[in-house]
Amino acid sequence: MGKLRAAQYACSLLGHALQKHGASPELQKQIRQLEGHLSLGRKLLRLGNSADALESAKRAVHLSDVVLRFCITVSHLNRALYFACDNVLWAGKSGLAPRVDQEKWAQRSFRYYLFSLIMNLSRDAYEIRLLMEQESSACSRRLKGSGGVPGGIETGGPGGPGIPGGGLPQVALKLRLRVLLLARVLRGHPPLLLDVVRNACDLFIPLDKLGLWRCGPGIVGLCGLVSSILSILTLICPWLRLKP
Repeated sequence: MGKLRAAQYACSLLGHALQKHGASPELQKQIRQLEGHLSLGRKLLRLGNSADALESAKRAVHLSDVVLRFCITVSHLNRALYFACDNVLWAGKSGLAPRVDQEKWAQRSFRYYLFSLIMNLSRDAYEIRLLMEQESSACSRRLKGSGGVPGGIETGGPGGPGIPGGGLPQVALKLRLRVLLLARVLRGHPPLLLDVVRNACDLFIPLDKLGLWRCGPGIVGLCGLVSSILSILTLICPWLRLKP
């Protein structure tokens, strides 16, 4: 499935590049047709995904953390609705239900997809916040244990521990320390980093399709390709998949 998705968005990116460089209309048409066939093939393979998403939502209901429980459950429910709309679109495009209003169902599908991604990114932001608080507390304990400045002032300024960053304004110093802390957290948790990048890339697709932020086929194709490659990577290396 991930390979088909990568191939589809690679075709989208290639089609944009060919159009930009003035390739022949016949070649552009062939690339668009290939992209359409790949999209239809993906929809066929996703016919049972609504049931899988509902099962995942049922499992997420039992999570102890209320924020994770809400974000993950709502995300899976929206994915189930997204796949259900996708099934209707497949029926319309395959000729089984020729009267289906494909534009209307496509808009519904992308709205559910967008909300699912918003929930995923909210979950990522929540986990990042928890990890940053843990890392900040650990820094405070290390500083106190080594006789550093009390109160948990992080190191990293050019003047060394406890020195307010060589005369930088306090707000700028705090912002810099937060960015450094964020980078440390993401570097130490590759599954979370990959999930953030993948969801952020996927976000451009429904935003463009719904007309909320027109990115163009080139950006959509590139973001879809990057997201697909990261998804394949999590299949090859299961430890890179964010849990739960």
